[in-house]
Amino acid sequence: MAWTPERCNDKEASVSETSVVESVDKDLFIGGKWVPAAGGRTFGVEDPATGEVLCQVADATPQDGMAALDAAVAAQQEWAATAPRERSEILRRAYELLNARNEDLALLMTLEMGKPLAEARGEISYAAEFFRWFAEEAVRIDGGYQTAPNGAGRFLVTKQPVGPTLLITPWNFPMAMGGRKIGPAIAAGCTMVIKPAAQTPLSMLALAAILAEAGLPAGVLNVVTTSDAGGVMEPLIRDGRARKLSFTGSTAVGRKLLEQCADKVLRTSMELGGNAPFLVFDDADLDAAIEGAMQAKMRNIGEACTAANRFYVQRGIADEFARRLTERMEALPLGRGTEPGVVVGPLIDNAAVEKVKTLVQDAADRGANVLTGGATVDGPGHFYQATVLTGVPLDARMASEEIFGPVAPISVFDTEEEAVAAANDTEYGLVSYVYTNDLKRALRVSETLEAGMIGLNQGIVSNPAAPFGGVKQSGLGREGGAVGIDEFLEIKYIAVAL
Repeated sequence: MAWTPERCNDKEASVSETSVVESVDKDLFIGGKWVPAAGGRTFGVEDPATGEVLCQVADATPQDGMAALDAAVAAQQEWAATAPRERSEILRRAYELLNARNEDLALLMTLEMGKPLAEARGEISYAAEFFRWFAEEAVRIDGGYQTAPNGAGRFLVTKQPVGPTLLITPWNFPMAMGGRKIGPAIAAGCTMVIKPAAQTPLSMLALAAILAEAGLPAGVLNVVTTSDAGGVMEPLIRDGRARKLSFTGSTAVGRKLLEQCADKVLRTSMELGGNAPFLVFDDADLDAAIEGAMQAKMRNIGEACTAANRFYVQRGIADEFARRLTERMEALPLGRGTEPGVVVGPLIDNAAVEKVKTLVQDAADRGANVLTGGATVDGPGHFYQATVLTGVPLDARMASEEIFGPVAPISVFDTEEEAVAAANDTEYGLVSYVYTNDLKRALRVSETLEAGMIGLNQGIVSNPAAPFGGVKQSGLGREGGAVGIDEFLEIKYIAVAL
């Protein structure tokens, strides 16, 4: 299958693409100023749909990273003393600016990451909601007053900012993951050094400019873009002045970061890998299950830690489920994310395509049947066909590894116990999906599944007002919801003698 980009057929679109990239400052954002990297170093940002380099951005050195931490440390005391209402209003203005500029920001994200424009627009709105949510949480940081059990004193409990924080965000949701970390940090009164993924730095640079426009003081948010993530961030972690690290990314990298954080006993939040099971029982609403399967699998072209990675379908409906899912997947338009109607955009890079290709081939070699797709796409960019597999054995690599692509592997089960056992047979525990119309089964299975989040008869769980996070090797802590701000606060107890 071949694909030819149509970008040159629409002069107006091309001009718009150029202008939206040019509108973003490509330098580092340190202490409220845009500054070049030491030595003028830069690296290229690629459009994954074409393989073309969109632009060059500053490539920070360890020296630049330390300058960013210096700025965050210098701003911490004054920022922590800022009135909660003032922090709230900055967040609210950022929310409004993000929504007002949704179209340009969505196009920028599609160009650097590849997701279709419709999904990019949705992500900008989703990111904005984190700023609105934490604008409301900023003025609700509470404490406590308690009489000592012996009556001789009082206990005062207060919450204070944890201090300067280090934030590391992934490429797959470059704006939303920034919002999910920056929002609560601002609300709590923490300064930040944030390192976006090298593949998608432009969205974060645009967000930094918006926050500055919203009134965020100099030094509160510092952005370092770099092609040397470990070389720049490890010295900051081991420095000791930063007091928290929040990371979203792979479990393998998360383990290394935890080891580094142990040196100075940094507080950590980790949202790591997933291997989400999608369970469909024979009493489920099949229409709803198919719709949920498409949402859980194809959001972000399958490049999401919450993506359904393993489909377990009860034998009585397995053939019908596979047939209908195949029809839906076959009908998805593939192409550059800027093209009208496209649903399947490119994967982030060639390594991602090769991984998906290898996992599909492994499953096929072990006896799985390819109902649709199962191949790369000729032409520019990093594309892989929407794919459905049946008869995927439990020892296939994709049963234990994140696919991170548009591939739906289906296995059959007979009993509830068998389904739950297969679902839990993984080191990960981020999210699980369950489709059933039996209330008792719904509650029983939801409570038994080893996951931090459950999608019960729905294929999307993410919501800024809900706690997001996993168990086992899918992470530590929670982002979003009423508990999200607590990750950036320390509890202080003051004993008072009367």
